[in-house]
Amino acid sequence: MRLLTVYHYPACGTCKKAVKWLQGEGHELDLQHIKDQPPSAEELQALIQRSGLDIKKFFNTSGEVYKQMNLKDKLAGMTDDEKIRLLSSNGMLIKRPIVSDGAKTTVGFKEEVFNENWKA
Repeated sequence: MRLLTVYHYPACGTCKKAVKWLQGEGHELDLQHIKDQPPSAEELQALIQRSGLDIKKFFNTSGEVYKQMNLKDKLAGMTDDEKIRLLSSNGMLIKRPIVSDGAKTTVGFKEEVFNENWKA
């Protein structure tokens, strides 16, 4: 199986499900604690590019930090570089888990997306 880098928050139920699913498929995982060691701006730029998703999909819109910072209203006026710097400054702003094999990236845990991308 492939080595997958997984940016996760160990206390998050969704992350736990995703890690269990990936391990069940036999993947070797490089687990990165997203709060203690959030991806750098450069890493995020590469992850966003590999995902094919809009940068907005990388924000944890249901998180407390997102709400406290009132980002719902602020993101529209920010450049992509500003958004990436903001994400890299606080791992709790990032939707999780992020899974990457260096060629492609997924964000969040939806079983159908994992079946499509990470099925053994």
